[in-house]
Amino acid sequence: MGVSVVRSLDSREGVIQALKLIQDNILSSLGDGRKFLIKPNFVSTFNELAATPKACVEGILEFLYEHFNVSEILIGEAPALGSFEDAVRNFGYLELRKRYREVELVDLDDYGHEEITLEDGRGRFTIPVSKLALSDDFIRISPCRPKTHDTVIVTLTIKNVVVGSIRKGYKSRIHRGWLEINYDIAMLATKLMPHLGVIDGTTGMEGNGPVSGTPKKWGVILASTNPVSLDAATSYAMGFNPRDIGYLYFLNRWGYGEIDPEKIKILGEGLESIRTSFKPHRTYQQQLSWKKNLKE
Repeated sequence: MGVSVVRSLDSREGVIQALKLIQDNILSSLGDGRKFLIKPNFVSTFNELAATPKACVEGILEFLYEHFNVSEILIGEAPALGSFEDAVRNFGYLELRKRYREVELVDLDDYGHEEITLEDGRGRFTIPVSKLALSDDFIRISPCRPKTHDTVIVTLTIKNVVVGSIRKGYKSRIHRGWLEINYDIAMLATKLMPHLGVIDGTTGMEGNGPVSGTPKKWGVILASTNPVSLDAATSYAMGFNPRDIGYLYFLNRWGYGEIDPEKIKILGEGLESIRTSFKPHRTYQQQLSWKKNLKE
């Protein structure tokens, strides 16, 4: 399964181009799916730079309507800061509900939760996760901006779904240490892995992300039906070593996807041609300490 890479300053058109490059993969992977859950990133409902651009989701919708017999599309999120209603109003998502009759805007917290038991180096604990996000009835699609992060170096398609699916007020439960948070995200990802990921890198966030960083003009879009390889390719193109990102390291070890940039099949622009340097979070060196506590 390849990762598509296109240059574009237009989110909507760039996303459509990126999805067309992997159209065969998408159609073979998603089959005759008719129900979709699109999970944008609204970590802050007031900072648009921290959110998935509406135009990115528009591109996904256009592709779905062209290639699938759509019966239902839910656009759902459970923001960490602010309300879901604030987010869809502030970021223009209400227009999508008006334009596409099968689209509903939903707060993931309104659909109930399942207590998931995790066990890491600090012991066993439970965490409430959205039943809707866990449901096998929906194809999960994760569109997001590329952003640096304060605990796991980068936040991309996998972390968007995993942490966004945790009940509001309980997301901090996975912040149990530099190693533990990476392991716990990876464990949750085995239950919540997106079926399709899209990175809208027209403008990303660098520095003190995922909320307080600064704009990084980039002009690229990446997409794949393998989010592990997608997030690894994107993190490499952002200037980071994918093996330094703990949750990607674990998922790779467990067989969920390739993270070596030289072994990832790239369609479109080469990774070296788009590679840049995102300024990391000020805690970057501390974040790398997860590797010191790793027991092989």
